Amino acid sequence: MELVQQNPDIDAYLAAGEAVDHEHPVVRAAVRDLSGRHPDAYAYAAAAYTHVRDTVPHSMDAGDLRVTWRASDVLEHRTGICYAKSIAYAALLRARGIPAALCYQRLADDDGANHVIHGLVALLLPGGRGWARQDVRGNKIGVDARFSLAEERLAWTVRPEFNEVDYPVLYTEPHPAVLDALRAAPDRPALWRTLPTEL
Repeated sequence: MELVQQNPDIDAYLAAGEAVDHEHPVVRAAVRDLSGRHPDAYAYAAAAYTHVRDTVPHSMDAGDLRVTWRASDVLEHRTGICYAKSIAYAALLRARGIPAALCYQRLADDDGANHVIHGLVALLLPGGRGWARQDVRGNKIGVDARFSLAEERLAWTVRPEFNEVDYPVLYTEPHPAVLDALRAAPDRPALWRTLPTEL
């Protein structure tokens, strides 16, 4: 699948925003810590990936009722669903000067009856082979996502027979349907009832 930039200006994928608030002190502190231990861009991107995937539990897995949507809140409170964790990873990358985009899949449950949008991040490393999608959702039984530039190691591979979709667009900010759902939800159970099912 060919990934398509929503904005042709690569600098747009380095910008801070309301959700990708990489100028916030909490985000900057995490960047300093990770950069100090991993000065190379590739090593930093991999370490930041592992940091978000493994130290910020997916709120559903952890039974956490809180809803986060700003990168700083995700990192400070250490909770979030896939969208929120993707926003946090994008912020850590952009703060280090690595272009990062938000992108999405449409996935179905096991029998293909119900669909939901799943959040990913794409990054662009110097000397790389173009944009590479990463999934920081968090691993569990049946999910083994890994940082990889050579081949995708996402939590799920789409199944076209169930009308699942890899959306090719690389967004500079969270998709409005995603951000609206996050911002409006008073808690995770309410969010679960309002998750977008398509983009």
